[in-house]
Amino acid sequence: MKNIFIEGIQGAGKSTFLALLHKHMPQYKVYYEGDISPVELAWCSYMTEEQYQNTCMEYPGLCNEIEKHTVTEGDRKITDYTHILTDIQGFHKYMEKYEIYNGNIPYKDFRNIIFTRYKDFNKYGNIFECSFLQNIIECLMLFYQMPANEIIEFYKEAYNILKDKNFLMVYIEITDIREAISVIRKERTDGNGNEMWFPLMTHYLENSPYGKRHYKKKECGNGINNNDMDILVSHLERRKKLEHSIISIMDNRHVVIIPSKKYKIEEVVRRLN
Repeated sequence: MKNIFIEGIQGAGKSTFLALLHKHMPQYKVYYEGDISPVELAWCSYMTEEQYQNTCMEYPGLCNEIEKHTVTEGDRKITDYTHILTDIQGFHKYMEKYEIYNGNIPYKDFRNIIFTRYKDFNKYGNIFECSFLQNIIECLMLFYQMPANEIIEFYKEAYNILKDKNFLMVYIEITDIREAISVIRKERTDGNGNEMWFPLMTHYLENSPYGKRHYKKKECGNGINNNDMDILVSHLERRKKLEHSIISIMDNRHVVIIPSKKYKIEEVVRRLN
């Protein structure tokens, strides 16, 4: 059995594809983005014992829930905190600061954690969402502000660690990024039709160190013209180009590229087996 990594830029339909794939390959264990995973830490806090105990003291009413969503890995506590439902204001923001992403830790430590977990991973028959490209590459681009050649070198090393562990990446290709983002904006709204995903995404992008340096609002008349869509599309086009450069360093037997929402799941499954 393989270890299948599902990747593609936002709007590609990764979660939908993963759910379909799991129906056709039920013998595989699935890890969605935000789950406690043996290879990925997105949307999970990564705390020392002391930080974990301090968190329980800070939120005593949630201590039991925190414990239910926490595993111990060496000297660290990993908590999938976004799965904890609570009305307590500030809790998720508090837990977010203990993620390894968003520039929360020095690059050297970030790199060491990612590569160590890849090296220690020795299981088979798993499907992972966004565990090779998306979250890591966003962090390298936006928070560590690494140039493309250094990011590619990072991924050469990451690929060399995983390639002999039955690694296979399914990359879902988007042709028209602007159209895909327009669709996802309409889909991810609250019950009153208010956009939920898009404002969070653009805020994350524009307030990152890279975004503050490179993305500026356009002055228009007496106010500011909302060019958030242009900024997001520009970033995703840059990221897509970089991801294709990373794919080019990989052996063809380790990559399957499929068109977003225009595939036949039965045919894809045959290619994966």
